Amino acid sequence: MLVRYKKAFEKIAMGLLSFMPSEKDLKQLQQTMKTYENDENWQLFLWKEEDVIGVIGVELKDKGIVEIQHICVNPSHRHEGIGKKMINAVKELYKDKHVIPSEQIQSFFEKCDHEQLEKEES
Repeated sequence: MLVRYKKAFEKIAMGLLSFMPSEKDLKQLQQTMKTYENDENWQLFLWKEEDVIGVIGVELKDKGIVEIQHICVNPSHRHEGIGKKMINAVKELYKDKHVIPSEQIQSFFEKCDHEQLEKEES
């Protein structure tokens, strides 16, 4: 289930975001968290099942575009379709907008879209 980020989840959100190659540097990670906390156009969501196991962050852009900036799943829960579920939940949340990937998550996004098309065709 997708839940909006709250300050109480800061440590777990930072831990999950730190798995992204662009967020390995602590100063960069702290800046990213500040952006999500202070810029209303940047929204961070957590994926919660029994525990929080994933994070997805979006930027609300002009002209009805929502760009996914970050997506990460706890390594012990990878290859379970969690990333795809998070992307689909964001698409549902912003169904009146066009959801696109940032450059750094584009290949994962396209893989999820490709798998979704294959599923619909079968």
